[in-house]
Parts: sequence; structure tokens; C-alpha cells
Amino acid sequence: MTEPFTRVAALPAHVGETVTVNGWLYNGRGSKGLRFLELRDGSGVVQVVVREGDVDAGSWEAAEALTQESAFRVVGEVRADERQTGGVEVQAASVEVLALAEPYPITPKEHGVEFLMDRRHLWMRSQRQWGAMRVRNRIITAIHGYFQGEGYVQMDAPILTGNAVEGTSTLFELDYFDEPAYLTQSGQLHGEAMAMAHGKIYTFGPTFRAEKSKTRRHLTEFWMIEPEMAFYDLDMNMEVAEELLVAIAEAVIADCKPELDILGRDVDALRRATQTPFPRLTYTEAVDLLTSEETQAMLDAEIAALEEERGGLEAERDENRAAYGQAKKGEKRRIDAREIEINVRLDEIEEALRNLPQWKASARDFEWGADLGGSDETVLTRHFSTPVIVHRYPAAVKAFYMKRDPEDDRLALGMDVLAPEGYGEIVGGGERATDLAFLREQVAAHGLPESAFDWYFDLRRYGSVPHAGFGLGLERTVAWVCGLGHVRETAPFPRLLGRLHP
Repeated sequence: MTEPFTRVAALPAHVGETVTVNGWLYNGRGSKGLRFLELRDGSGVVQVVVREGDVDAGSWEAAEALTQESAFRVVGEVRADERQTGGVEVQAASVEVLALAEPYPITPKEHGVEFLMDRRHLWMRSQRQWGAMRVRNRIITAIHGYFQGEGYVQMDAPILTGNAVEGTSTLFELDYFDEPAYLTQSGQLHGEAMAMAHGKIYTFGPTFRAEKSKTRRHLTEFWMIEPEMAFYDLDMNMEVAEELLVAIAEAVIADCKPELDILGRDVDALRRATQTPFPRLTYTEAVDLLTSEETQAMLDAEIAALEEERGGLEAERDENRAAYGQAKKGEKRRIDAREIEINVRLDEIEEALRNLPQWKASARDFEWGADLGGSDETVLTRHFSTPVIVHRYPAAVKAFYMKRDPEDDRLALGMDVLAPEGYGEIVGGGERATDLAFLREQVAAHGLPESAFDWYFDLRRYGSVPHAGFGLGLERTVAWVCGLGHVRETAPFPRLLGRLHP
């Protein structure tokens, strides 16, 4: 439909025209006879200039009365101004208050994470959170675009299941008409059935993990994209994962420049991540690299660089504080804003300096046969500027349905894709076992009820073929693409251990 007003994102196409713009006050400032109102409408932010002599008395009173996040309407002329976001501003002819906001709890000062999470419904209005959600949207459309363009059929796996995919220890159990049921931890098993009907499918839906984990990579509710492909082997599977990640990164780079600027994302680093082919390491090669002297030296150098950066930032903060008392109002605002930036970075440095010695010890002492932990993945990815694919893990640390390596029965034909810059695993998958007897043995060995998997065994009774697939975690992918330090900023209303509201 044609809207009776103009969105901020569309204003550059209306330079010289009089438009109506609706939105909320993101920020406001001014002096006698002049007000600058930053209006946000969800599509972007634009500066509205209100001059007392150019508007009626009611409009001027409205402009002066506006509080942060008040809703208002402006009628005015769009003028080009390259200094402004979007290259335009609006010269107001009239201003109308739609809803005057109460004192807003989230101010430009620094707030703690718990404070912001308790007010997630308001925090998402901030520019950084707005940018992350817009990138999330573009990632989602890029995922659909890739699979639809490659001939996949989107299918839906059930959220309620009667069987676990990887054991019941990390599942949410509920009563399903006097029968135990679980919130799904993966759509993979059902995806395999759908691939036997359609050849190539992908599911895109919510999944749940009851792990009592508080790391920066874990959510209890998250979205998973899971392709399954009949007649694919491990190598083909790795190629699909690589193509998908490149398609995602390229789409965001091409279409989300304003959002990436807001997030402060290093676009060059993201662009380097699209260079193919991605490095492919066997698990054994990954362990050799992880435990190497090269890795120890790399981490020592990183610790030294962070300590030097910390000293420089602390010195700058002290200088700013010393100059604050004599500074003019505008300079004080700059110093305040810079102190927030410095404190955020210092917190990041302190966390890194706490973690790095532990990571260094973990890498040095890692033993073949163990699963790669989050810190191990982080350390490995520091050697590469692109995602790296680790494959052929010990079968003991992989799921029961993984096919064994015919050249070494200790290994499973599984693979993980680890994102660069320390983000770790964003894709996990592999080639599926096709032998019915083997699967039965594995179900029994994992202590799972065979009756719950009888339907799954049918896929091997009636036309079993080589097939493979993987799961891509949406929120972890958003964190990597946006350069976010914690997955809590990657979902509109994240669910974490101890966090069920808002």
C-alpha cells in the first residue's frame, strides 16, 4: 500500500519536497529559537531542524516539550546535507506531539548489562541494537536466497518430539498428554526423512538446549538452519557450508553498510572472510596446531599488545578527566562520550587478560581424543582470517548418527566450521550413517530407547543412500557477522539461563 507519510530511509529520494515524517525522539538539543530533533522511525534516523520563526507557536511549544522517545509528527522540507546521516535533514514547517514520553530509563550514560537486559523491550530501540537486528534480518533473507537458488525445499521439523537427537541431558522435558516429550534440540532426524522425499531440503526453526551454561555463545532458545542432502558426502557437505557462509557475508557487506557502521564492524575483516576455499584441517591437524609453540607465541604477543593498549587508554582517560573542569559544554559532552567508549574497551581488555592465560594453558595441555572446547576453538581461529573447517573428529565426541571414517574407525565423518576472530563454531554437521545395524548399536550404546527411533530406522530399511547435512546457528552467525561480543544482542528477546523476562 501507499503510506500517507514518508519513511526516513526514503528521504534521500525526496530532496526539495515537503513530506510528513512520523517517529520518536532519539535525541534533542538546541538553543534559543532553534531546536535539533533526531527523529527515528525504525527505518533510520534523521535530523529535524525547528526554527521558532518558521513554525507556529503550537509547533514550537511541541518541539520544546518533546522528551526522549516521545512520539511526534513533522511536516517539512527535505534538504540535502552531506554532514548528516543519510545525507539529508528536514526543515520543519510544523511539529505535532503524538505521545509525550515519561522520563526514559535508558539515558546516554553507561548502563550495566543486567539493567539493559531487564529493559530489553526498550534497549532494542538503541542504534546498536537496531543495527544488529537489521543485519539479522538480512542474514535470514540471504540464507533463504541461497537455498532457494540452489533448488532446496524449505520444510518444517516438529518442535515437540518424542526422542532426543543427542541424548536427553540437555533437553527440556514436558508432559505431552501423560507421555514424556521434549522441546527439540535439532530438526536433523526429521530433516533426513524429508530429504529422502525431496532430495535437498532445509529447515529453519527454533531449537532448545537446557545446558546450564552462561558463556557468551549459549542461549537456551535459538534458531537453527539445517540442510539435509541425499547423495551427498562429507566433502560436498563442507562445500555447501562454505558457499552458504560466503553468501551471507557478501549480502550483509553489500546491503548493510549503515548498520555495520553503527556497530563499528571491521568490514575489511568480514570481507576477508569470504575468500575461498576455507582452510580444511583434520581434527588431528587442528590438535597439532593448537598445542604448537606457534600458538603459545601468538597468545603471548596478544597479551603484551593488550597490556600496552590498556596503559594507553588509562592515560587518555586520566588526561580527559584532568581537562574536564575547564572544558566548554560541547567538549565535556565529547569527554563523557569518550569515557564511556574507553571504559567499555577497558572492560573488554580486562576480560581478555583474564581469559588468555587460561586459554594458553588449555591449548598447551590439550590431548588428542577430547572435544574442542570454546576456548580451544577461539584460539584455533586466531590463526586464520577466514572460517576454518575442522573435520574427522574422534567418534566418541560426536553424535550417534555420524558415519565412521572407512580409513580409521576411531573417527567420525563430522565437521565443524569455526568462524574467525575468535567466534568459534557456527556450523556443525557431517555425513550420516547409513547402516541399520550400526545405528541400532549406537542407539543402545548411548542409552537411548530403540522404540523411539524405529521410524528413523525405516530410513535405512527403505532405500538407504549416502546423505549429509549440518546445522547453522543463526544467533552465533549474527554475532560473528556483526562483531558482537555476546549472543544476547543477537535476538530480539534472548532466553538465557536465569533470563525468561521480558
